[in-house]
Amino acid sequence: MQVTALIGSIALLATAAQAQMAAGTGGPDAPKFDIGRVSGTFPGVRSTGSNGETNPRRPSLGTPINQQSMARLASVNSIDDWCTFGPPGTDQPIGNIEAEAVAYCTKPRNNARVIPDGTLTAVHFVRTPLYVQVMALGDFTKIGVMPGDDGGELDPHGATGVGNPVGGNVTSNVTGQDVFYEEWMNFVSYNQVCMRICTAAGNTISAAKQCEHELDVMGCQFVMPGNYADNVFESCDGDAAYPPGQYPQGNGQTSQFKQFFVGSYVANGETITYTNGDENQMTPTAAFSIPATSNCATTSTIANAIASIVPSSSTSSSSASSPTAAASSSGAGMSSTRSNAGTLPSQSSTRQQTGAAVAHVREVGSGAWKGAAVLAGAAFLGVVALI
Repeated sequence: MQVTALIGSIALLATAAQAQMAAGTGGPDAPKFDIGRVSGTFPGVRSTGSNGETNPRRPSLGTPINQQSMARLASVNSIDDWCTFGPPGTDQPIGNIEAEAVAYCTKPRNNARVIPDGTLTAVHFVRTPLYVQVMALGDFTKIGVMPGDDGGELDPHGATGVGNPVGGNVTSNVTGQDVFYEEWMNFVSYNQVCMRICTAAGNTISAAKQCEHELDVMGCQFVMPGNYADNVFESCDGDAAYPPGQYPQGNGQTSQFKQFFVGSYVANGETITYTNGDENQMTPTAAFSIPATSNCATTSTIANAIASIVPSSSTSSSSASSPTAAASSSGAGMSSTRSNAGTLPSQSSTRQQTGAAVAHVREVGSGAWKGAAVLAGAAFLGVVALI
């Protein structure tokens, strides 16, 4: 992130807040985000990293149903074909097991666990020039989230740079082929899930910035603004949102708010603490605007009609076991070389072991849905002025 200075003035936040209309946003007349020239092959868009040890070589449908699977390959393709990360068991809050999360999908795919029918009460799928995004409401205790758990934020970076979860990868086929992408973010709680995969970049915005991963406590509606209405299943085209936390200032510049939190992780037996942002800063109360959507198509619900799905394991130390239901498998195994956009090299055991050493990453206040506290001004975050 390029910055000129850390701004200590509340006036800057007041300027941003004054611009927010219509329930805390820039309102229907807010200027669209200028994405510039867009390409899916700009640097930082397609993944150049390795595929997780527990993941199939490439994404595919029809893989065996295994509710004990430790696969961590998530795809977001359409309203009824998408995945989220979630807990491997039912006895730990998301914030405690982010490095160990596993993939859950709406259909049998990627050797992942399957989201049981009856979990989802609303799904909103949006495809934009820069990203695909899914926003879902429901009862995510059915995939192991603890009742009342405010949740956590998953991304390919994590506090130590090896990802939360370690070995987590994402793909999308919205361009017509399965592609592994570098940048993504996923919020998970007991009653709400959202996931964004950045499928392109513009000459004014990078994929990393559009999939900003350091706003852990702000939740879906701030970081991934959109339609979160319950009892609606819709698929839309959409404009790209302003990058998370970015506010136009009316003078050609923007402000970027930087979340404050203190965290720690364990590496080689040593506990290391770190601080992000400035505790003396207040935070805006909402994203600058909610991007417009068009060409929306609705359906009554989505379902996989798999009656044999059993609940997730009751512990977080689950290991892969025999499938609970049979289906044709076409994605098993891992490759040692990258052959195309739909295949990544397998992750070395060294990297996986490194991740195991930092599995205890924990950020203070990393619950994803602390919206009430934020709105009340209980959270303090830094603000920086972008060049």
